[in-house]
Amino acid sequence: METLNRISGDSGRRVLDSLADVSPELAHQIVAWGFGEIYSRPALPPRDRQLVTLGILTALGGCEPQLEVHVNAALNVGLTPEEIVEALLHAAGYAGFPRALNATFVAKKVFGERGLLPVDQT
Repeated sequence: METLNRISGDSGRRVLDSLADVSPELAHQIVAWGFGEIYSRPALPPRDRQLVTLGILTALGGCEPQLEVHVNAALNVGLTPEEIVEALLHAAGYAGFPRALNATFVAKKVFGERGLLPVDQT
């Protein structure tokens, strides 16, 4: 839980809470395996793990709710809006424009909620 709270903050807690009445075991596995085993490994720092996660969720498509959680997490671990937008732009070449657009619109929503718009692009 410590790792989840540090990385995802309130958005991670909301995901767990939303599973309480339907699949508390899935919530447990997210904490125990996802954050207790994977996110806690020392070989990649949290910001790098979030870049990988953003790229994978973008490429998968249809993961907009999870992207919202992980865009927030990316900001929490020190990625800037500019870096996040650049990663999503980079994903367009591999995952396609529709998926990169969907991910970018999720990021825009999160940035707006956190008062981070407009994003400076050079």
